[in-house]
Amino acid sequence: MTNPQDDTGHAVLDGAAGDLLFRAARTASTFTDEPVGDEQVRAIHELVKWGPTSMNVQPLRVVLVRTPEARQRLVDQLMPGNKDKTSRAPLVAVLAADHGFDEHLPVVFPNAPWVGALFADQAVRDRTAEFNAGIQVGYFILGVRAVGLAAGPMSGFDADGINREFFPDGRHRVLAVVNIGRPGPDAWRERLPRLAYEQVVTSV
Repeated sequence: MTNPQDDTGHAVLDGAAGDLLFRAARTASTFTDEPVGDEQVRAIHELVKWGPTSMNVQPLRVVLVRTPEARQRLVDQLMPGNKDKTSRAPLVAVLAADHGFDEHLPVVFPNAPWVGALFADQAVRDRTAEFNAGIQVGYFILGVRAVGLAAGPMSGFDADGINREFFPDGRHRVLAVVNIGRPGPDAWRERLPRLAYEQVVTSV
């Protein structure tokens, strides 16, 4: 099976896949009442886990906020414009960087015990966790779209407050909060312009 090509002759995603993941995909602000089950979240993970990270460290951790009590604790830490839509979303995920990701390196590299020494320095470990989990947040959003759901990622929150509420041991640090579900009425705001190729790409 061959990939379709654009007018430059380069292989690209087919139109439907490109629309689903990128061109037609939008950040959702409203959702239907249809629940999001664990099997759907597992399907997201089974896609997202294949995204590359530095030395396969995989520091992203996902907390599914399902109980009313936990949902309220989260909503209390959000900016006013994010509170109502998060209260109503079928599922909310808190995405965090695990700064103790090196605990799992013996599983990832069972025959290379020296790998752990690369992250013995706390500053190196912190930078690695934040950078790679940040990349994985992008994968997670694409994974949500790929299984036919809409994502509403947010950064408008009190990070220290969320960390106190959900990660009091200090090992995990929140990066994003993502509402997940089927898009509801008036889910999309007007799409804002994107930078052109010439504004983004330079050659040296």
